[in-house]
Amino acid sequence: MSALRESLGFLTSRLRQVGIFVALILIVLLFQVLTNGILLQPQNVTNLVVQNSYILILAIGMVMVIIAGHIDLSVGSIAGFIGAVAGVMIVHWGWAWWLAIPACLLVGALVGAWQGYWIAYVGIPAFIVTLAGMLIFRGLTLITLKNQQITPFPAELRALGGGFLPDISGGTSVLEWLTVILGVGATVALLIQALKERRIRRKFDLENEPMAWFVTKTTFIALLMLVITFLLASYRGTPIVLIVLAVLVIAYTALMNNSVFGRHTYAIGGNLHAAELSGVKTKAVTFRLFVNMGVLAALAGLVFTARLNSAQPAGGTGFELDSIAAAFIGGAAVQGGIGTVAGAMIGGLIMGVLNNGMSILGLGTDYQQLIKGLVLLLAVGFDIFNKNRTGGGTSITSRFQKKPAPPAAAEAASPDDRSAPVVVDASK
Repeated sequence: MSALRESLGFLTSRLRQVGIFVALILIVLLFQVLTNGILLQPQNVTNLVVQNSYILILAIGMVMVIIAGHIDLSVGSIAGFIGAVAGVMIVHWGWAWWLAIPACLLVGALVGAWQGYWIAYVGIPAFIVTLAGMLIFRGLTLITLKNQQITPFPAELRALGGGFLPDISGGTSVLEWLTVILGVGATVALLIQALKERRIRRKFDLENEPMAWFVTKTTFIALLMLVITFLLASYRGTPIVLIVLAVLVIAYTALMNNSVFGRHTYAIGGNLHAAELSGVKTKAVTFRLFVNMGVLAALAGLVFTARLNSAQPAGGTGFELDSIAAAFIGGAAVQGGIGTVAGAMIGGLIMGVLNNGMSILGLGTDYQQLIKGLVLLLAVGFDIFNKNRTGGGTSITSRFQKKPAPPAAAEAASPDDRSAPVVVDASK
């Protein structure tokens, strides 16, 4: 009974993080019933991954920008502009795809550097700079394409947006075995990493999840990964863009959790003035965040263009809204300082399931926009309600706080020890 109370207390204190998991599960179950089982059919699950991949890529960069207390309204226009640049390079200029891809990523970095300079060093608010960028790069897209589509693209580039890993069984098996191997391997790696992190936290006397919740959460995630693996393997296997997305999620999760840059990003969003006093180079961090956002927007534009096999004047329209919504639904705080890459992925999946499910049901764009807007409003409202209820939100420093000392140890401490403040050095 004590373990149950401990788990419930932990869940209550982590209502923000747990709530998005529960919301995703409920939305999936709802649309699975409403669509008569179509939502979780193997082909539709594959389409769900491919169709939302570029939004998920944008959400990774967007949540980092929001954590730092900024926002980027230009990512959709940048994605469309990079698609246009790729079309000109490959189709008109005859560049090889392997040369055009890094060139487009470089252009994205330069675009991000342009905006980052105005935000970080000139001091213009990100809202204004990126609003201007949204207009500038939408105009450049139209100028580059001359209001016409550019098509077709080579098969190698199209594979980035709609290709699959090769079938090692040669098409003779019901399941695609390379996907099975990758999925099972990823699940085992997840379990090992979760146990390793728990052991490390115990070793350094850091706050840990209750065992009952840890087992429940880890088991559920492992089963979910195996189910997704089975569904993908039952159709055409693993989309190439899913591999790209998985690498990005792992890399950026490690960056935000285990690097000085990640801790400085959280520090800037949590308290800019305190971060400056602590020696954080706030301008340099902000500049790099927008350069990174430009690169990810360029990658998203390449994936979108490759999937459609054409560069379109309207490419990227509305991407910024979906990526911002994904970050906030995934638990990012409006005031900054709070958010995770994993949360943004869950928020993006919620948006993707909503889009896919409503399309299957035949709902018009008008109702789809209405429902997505209400979901975003409820998500942010729940975040504010939870913050007011608890007297504040969880911060990045809570990850590094030690467990409270037992009563006997607290009583044994001297008055000077008990009154001494605990200092968390964010620079380490």
